[in-house]
Amino acid sequence: MKSVAVLGTGLLGEAIAQRCLSQGSTVHAWNRTKERIEPLLALGATEIGDLSEVSNTCETIITVLRDGAVTAKVVAGLGPLHHTTVIPMGTMGVSESKALATQVLRQNGSYLEAPVLGSKPQALSGSLLVMAGGDADVFEQQLDLLKHLSQQPKLVGPVGSGAATKIALNQLIASLTHSFSLSLRLIQHAGVPVETFMEILRPSALYAPTFDKKLERMLGGHYDDPNFSTALLRKDLELFLQETSEAGVQDLGLKGLAELLHKANGTPLDHQDYCALHELTQATT
Repeated sequence: MKSVAVLGTGLLGEAIAQRCLSQGSTVHAWNRTKERIEPLLALGATEIGDLSEVSNTCETIITVLRDGAVTAKVVAGLGPLHHTTVIPMGTMGVSESKALATQVLRQNGSYLEAPVLGSKPQALSGSLLVMAGGDADVFEQQLDLLKHLSQQPKLVGPVGSGAATKIALNQLIASLTHSFSLSLRLIQHAGVPVETFMEILRPSALYAPTFDKKLERMLGGHYDDPNFSTALLRKDLELFLQETSEAGVQDLGLKGLAELLHKANGTPLDHQDYCALHELTQATT
């Protein structure tokens, strides 16, 4: 029975911990706000009281934290890792992940970045898309655990490649949602019934399933109960822009979208579902 620590039990982290429990792993849970781990304790998880003791009892440490800076700080608090493998599953930048890998090695641990595409429903069903970056040997050692969370975990390359793949995918989330919102605004202004537009769009090569997934929310203005918030979408788009800038990629077209998303900062939209960016494309007067 594998012993796993899950650090960060927000929406995704809690679901990952639940899935590991359901697959027979011994789960140790930690969250900065202790109340967030109580549902996991009721399911059989053990509370982590002292982060510095985690590597004495767990073979693998999964982190699901807000960003690279927070992850690095929490991992530093683990102290010597005694060859325990650290697997960050949250989204972070390429340079952040490479720096964390170096930090983990200095702490005498192993490192495998494994960001995921999907949220609570996919985590609970074991259908997350896992894109790992790191040594093939470490990936093979962790493959059984990763298969509890994903039907087909992929090793996409060395450290940094998984992080790059994840933020590239999240850029598509932002761009597709924004472009769909703009199209909806225009056809509604022109008096075209939305369903007529969708009937033309769905069989075309332009269609993406996310359009129908978010259509009802966008038309009704209902953005509560998010699996992924506007604030996190903005954070990940900014990571993408940082990486494209360093790579010399022309990213001018995306900078306007980043500026648009900044208009949600400090508003209720920030904590709602990311398709709330539809509210930002309303006609201006």
